[in-house]
Amino acid sequence: MKSALSALAGAALLATPFALTSSTASAQETIEMTSAFPQSLPVLGTGALDFVKKINGISGEVEFKHFDPGKLVPTLEALDAISSGSVDAGFMTPGYWQGKMATASLFSAVPFGPEAGEFLAWILYDDGAKLWQEMYDKNGYNVKVLPCGVIAPETSGWFRKEIKTLDDLKGLNMRFFGLGAKVMEKLGVSTSLLAAGDIFPALERGSIDATEFSMPVIDARLGFFKIAKYNYFPGWHQPATMFELLINKDKWDSLSDKAKKQIEIACLANISTTFAEGEAINYSSMVENAEKRGVIIKRWPAEILTAYEKAWGEVVTEIAAKDPMFKAVWDDLTKFRKGYKVWSDNIYLPRPR
Repeated sequence: MKSALSALAGAALLATPFALTSSTASAQETIEMTSAFPQSLPVLGTGALDFVKKINGISGEVEFKHFDPGKLVPTLEALDAISSGSVDAGFMTPGYWQGKMATASLFSAVPFGPEAGEFLAWILYDDGAKLWQEMYDKNGYNVKVLPCGVIAPETSGWFRKEIKTLDDLKGLNMRFFGLGAKVMEKLGVSTSLLAAGDIFPALERGSIDATEFSMPVIDARLGFFKIAKYNYFPGWHQPATMFELLINKDKWDSLSDKAKKQIEIACLANISTTFAEGEAINYSSMVENAEKRGVIIKRWPAEILTAYEKAWGEVVTEIAAKDPMFKAVWDDLTKFRKGYKVWSDNIYLPRPR
């Protein structure tokens, strides 16, 4: 009898670690995440991958699985898919939803708007994050949104020919993102929003004459310099670009408080690394573009920048007059920026040229 009891006890001890491991594994929630950007792209694509590494490295509660654009759903269909629950989550930028909600671009990139530090201040310590979630809620989207990355200014375009006057812009077909596209349209440019992988073929076929997409190091990876040699600065249309983690709201609500906090922390860490990486790696790409790839780096003449800013004033006034949510968010951001200006005008040294 004693031998039989000992054998049973030993079997129980052997079984216990397996049972605990099995229970722990089943408690971990798997979240499949689509990205708007292929993982081959520096900062944008690697930013999504880095977020997944961060959250999976600190959490035993959730495990994120990364998928490139189109593997689960086409990028421009991701919001609806996440809202319905057919996709769990997405690493995106809200400007992609401008066709659905004009307000979305105010949480993505604002022409002549805040740079990264000011943008984050409004989002994280003022009303930005609350209004961002409110926008999705009021438009009937069943998603939880978290700010999850930011990059410094982009270039403002790659052109086949030098742009010397406003007349040179008229009649161009150009890939353009967000609210800046509305500005270009005011100045006679026809715009379209193309995903990253579709831009070079469109340039090559001649269906577009010019494009903007992102920072020099990212644009170089996409090969725009092979066709369009004139690269213009500054990035007036995207002084900073914010990225979001969208999670299906039912999925989010099912997570433990600990898992939610871990995801929030991983996103905050991702904001730091996407910003720092973008600041660190672009100058070398600009030098290589100019010295080895034949790129001609140009700054917009003052009169063209002034025209862009004037057109932006018209665009924002027109949208605000038609869209109450856009107006509410724009008014809130404008109020914050007015206060922030007291700080920024006095604390920072003038930038050398």
